[in-house]
Amino acid sequence: MTPKTEDVDARRGHAPPTHTPRLRLKPKAPQSGYVDGAWWPHSEDLTAELPDLLSVLSVRLGPIARVIYNLNEWQSAPAKFATAARTVRLDGYRRQPVNTIEVIGLNRAKVVLLVVSPHADPGQAHSIMMTAAGPSNAATVDSLLLNSAEEMETPT
Repeated sequence: MTPKTEDVDARRGHAPPTHTPRLRLKPKAPQSGYVDGAWWPHSEDLTAELPDLLSVLSVRLGPIARVIYNLNEWQSAPAKFATAARTVRLDGYRRQPVNTIEVIGLNRAKVVLLVVSPHADPGQAHSIMMTAAGPSNAATVDSLLLNSAEEMETPT
């Protein structure tokens, strides 16, 4: 008889992503800047995008407790969201800095991500993500988005 296998990694307590999210993170330490990396979701549907993102981030943060997002940037989402490992609280605020999302672990460790528009040009999105994930990058969210847009407009 074959033992039952679960989608959850018992040693780490997280499920592997179904699709690898478009995500770039700064190295764990030392922390610098306004964001810890960047995420380029495929849509504006937060509940559709979160499972794979949380799966990957749980490797760094452990079990995820909460996600904080800007209400104006995502389609309506429930207050709680069930993942493979646990239920995560989703908190949408109008005052959450635009183009960001915060993912908080049970141990209170946190990752703040710059969110690149799902409609962004692939070249521009890649540039923004790589810059935001630079180990010594301390640029603001607005600066990261503006500088990348300017780079794309500059003729070579």
